[in-house]
Formats: sequence, structure tokens, C-alpha cells
Amino acid sequence: MRRLPTTTPTGPEHAARIRGAAVIQRSYAPRPGPGAGRPSWSWVIRHALCRYVSLDPDQWFPASAEVERARHEAAAAIAICHGCPVRAQCLEVSRRYWDIGQHGVWGGLLPAERATLRSRRRATQR
Repeated sequence: MRRLPTTTPTGPEHAARIRGAAVIQRSYAPRPGPGAGRPSWSWVIRHALCRYVSLDPDQWFPASAEVERARHEAAAAIAICHGCPVRAQCLEVSRRYWDIGQHGVWGGLLPAERATLRSRRRATQR
């Protein structure tokens, strides 16, 4: 298993470094417990890669409303999400608990991107 970084990002190349260093080597992707059709909040938190990396909280919650600028602000957090084994389950939890999931980076997506996904799902369900 590779050692995870514990420092605060220092430059634009930081996201690329984390992407390579933050991969937890597993021979399987964890799944929700037996009989669970949908992942629970606590299950996702226990298995999420972000649990092992200490970033400045501002990097998980970009301040900019413009998607491209917010993506740049949250580049390190998004890079961690891309290597996470429970990324899809994290997105599902953020969708289900929208009152909390509407803020910050979840599953590698920004709030505006998740809101777009949410509205598309609603449109297809109608």
C-alpha cells in the first residue's frame, strides 16, 4: 500500500501528484453490506479515500459559482475522488441526502454538476 499525502496542496501540479499517490491498492471495490440495495452514509464514509487524506476544507467546498473556476479551486479534492473505490456510492448518497449533498465535492463532482445530474434524473423519471 502506498503512503497517502498529508500536506496541504502547494501548487497546480498538486492534483496530479495526489491522483497517483492517493490510490489505495485493493483487489476489489467495496460494496454495501449484505442485503443493502443502497449504500448508507456511514458505509461510504468508512470506505472513502478522502477519509485518509487531510486537505484544507476550503478545497472540498469551492467558493466560486462558475463551474470552471470552482473546478480549479477544488482540483485536489476532485483528484482524490477520481481514485476512490466508492465514488459512485458517494454520488448516490449526495443525491439521496440533497440537503447536505448539495454542498462541496461529492464523487468528484461539484454542486452545479450534481444539480444538473439530479434534474436530468428527475426529467427521465417523469
